[in-house]
Amino acid sequence: KCNSNELTSLDVSANTALIHLNSSDNNLDSLDVSNNTALTNLGCSGNQLTSLDVSNNTALIYLFCYGNQLTSLDMRSNTALDLLNCQVNQLTSLDISNNTSLTRLVCNVNQLDSLDVSSNTALTLLLCSNNQLTSLDVSNNTALTELICYGNALDSLDVSNNTALTELYCSDNQLTSLDVSNNTALISLFCGKNELTSLDVSSNTALTDLRCNSSNLDSLDVSSNTALTILQCAPSNLTSLDVSNNTALTTLHCFGNQLTSLDVSANSALTRLKCNSNELTSLDVSANTAL
Repeated sequence: KCNSNELTSLDVSANTALIHLNSSDNNLDSLDVSNNTALTNLGCSGNQLTSLDVSNNTALIYLFCYGNQLTSLDMRSNTALDLLNCQVNQLTSLDISNNTSLTRLVCNVNQLDSLDVSSNTALTLLLCSNNQLTSLDVSNNTALTELICYGNALDSLDVSNNTALTELYCSDNQLTSLDVSNNTALISLFCGKNELTSLDVSSNTALTDLRCNSSNLDSLDVSSNTALTILQCAPSNLTSLDVSNNTALTTLHCFGNQLTSLDVSANSALTRLKCNSNELTSLDVSANTAL
């Protein structure tokens, strides 16, 4: 490990037995690991790399190369790879079709306009937010538990096959509809800043955190979501909101709607309530002593 220094160069060409190399957070503008064929764990994040050749590193299981200036990354030889973290680079494409053992892919904050994960059936984590994706097919990724794809240009998202999902963050896209009826294991759902006019979460009884803020919802039924601790549905077009069944709520943000009444008498656990910019004529918070 030589991470967190001010190295401008690093020669490991003679260290052919290296298994783990962590050279992250230095000032490297190049790194040659072509002789290090035994490498299973390579960390070179937080440098100034514009290219990285790992074609000889066929034993690689973990690759952390985030926070560089990479414009391309050839992973075709790295069939044993389990985790790839290449976020915050300048990648315009990423071919992971040969990386069928991949369980975690973190490629957010790049310039990707497409991403094919159809071959990556072992994926449990996919983080591809803040790219330029217009579509994302996760129908083959039935093992996914976390899908984080906010900040793209998605106009549709089919998660009907992803029944293992516990976290879905798809905010800040162009979604006009979202069907989560098959995703009964969902704990967190962030779907705000889209173009949703309706949202059915009646099947998602495990939800603890629902954030559908900055949407066009004119109704929202959370009566089945008794585990909710956080509900953010502001601003939107809601004219009514019934939270009488949501007794576990600690945070309720419903500002910027058209609510004429709000009953929080059953929500004694509330510590944060934002209901400004509505049409309320009265508000009783006598039962909310934790506020």
